[in-house]
Amino acid sequence: MRVVDIPLNQIRRPLLRQNDPAKVLALMESIREIGQQEPIDVLEVEGQYYGFSGCHRYEAMSKLGADTIRCYVRRAPRSVLKMHLS
Repeated sequence: MRVVDIPLNQIRRPLLRQNDPAKVLALMESIREIGQQEPIDVLEVEGQYYGFSGCHRYEAMSKLGADTIRCYVRRAPRSVLKMHLS
């Protein structure tokens, strides 16, 4: 697994999640003060990035107007992606 800064607009988030607005605000404040400390996990499948976790961090970075987000990237075949989507 490698750590990479990926443009937010290149990460597909195929599952809708309900985020806790208070948690997003707290993360925004923390990120403003000390930066993003914990990368989100993404799958790289055939050159495309898919995010299934780190929803609050992703939303906080997006609301802060960040262009990129730090990610743990794990390459996976399409069969692994299908497992996440079922």
